[in-house]
Amino acid sequence: MSLVGALWRSTHPGPSVVVTAVATLLGVAVGLPPWRLIVLGVAVLLGQLSVGLSNDAIDARRDREAGRTDKPLARGEASVRSAWIASAVTVAVALALSAALGGWMLVAHAILLASAWSYNVGLKSTPISVVPFIVSFGLLPSLATLSAVDPRPAALWAGAAGGVIGIAIHLTNVLPDFEDDARTGVRGLPHRIGRRASAVIAAIALALGALVVLIGSTLGAPAGGGGTASPTVFAGVVFALAVGLAAAGLTLALVRPPGRGVFRLVMLAALMLCVQLAATGQSIAA
Repeated sequence: MSLVGALWRSTHPGPSVVVTAVATLLGVAVGLPPWRLIVLGVAVLLGQLSVGLSNDAIDARRDREAGRTDKPLARGEASVRSAWIASAVTVAVALALSAALGGWMLVAHAILLASAWSYNVGLKSTPISVVPFIVSFGLLPSLATLSAVDPRPAALWAGAAGGVIGIAIHLTNVLPDFEDDARTGVRGLPHRIGRRASAVIAAIALALGALVVLIGSTLGAPAGGGGTASPTVFAGVVFALAVGLAAAGLTLALVRPPGRGVFRLVMLAALMLCVQLAATGQSIAA
């Protein structure tokens, strides 16, 4: 396996691509010009790759102890040093591209990445492990609005919805790794409150987040329709899907120990909430 391939798999490519897609969809929603949209997408992708690389570099010893054969660094396919170098390069280029979009975009993206890195560095094993997710995902909508020619932060309800997505992702994402984390001493918020409580809180948070987006986008939609359907109509349809998936995940978590089924349902609900947020269009800007 080539070094590049091993490093790529150490970036957590799935989540990195999903976050990039969400940021790009939000950029389309606020009407970014093509060049700004492309720079936004590349900057967010590189920033997320740096987060994934730093996470695996920091956890390399723990992953080896846990027998994580899915981790290239734990298997020795790439060195920790090479992962750190790649992480430093990607975060530097991500911030340089952010600066090209404007000073406020650079500040917001720097805070988002610093928050994500703080989780990797040590907050993952503390009772406040959810805070970096709230901060980073709460700022995600603002990356799109601050990349515009006329930069503005995202509306408070949009930032709140992003924070809710972060809460749900954190509480649910650790469910498959509970046993490995327990063996290696990781005790973040989900581990302290337990599997079932984590899944239940995540599902309820997503349902409430979907409601916040529906209300916020409705109040923020421009008066009159000009003969075309408002993005809020589509957002309402996605709202129903998000709430339905969250309710299914909540029900499943209450009747049996949360496992892969609950994980997938809540993640799908989180994805629907992201789509709902993007569907609100220009109303996400404050």
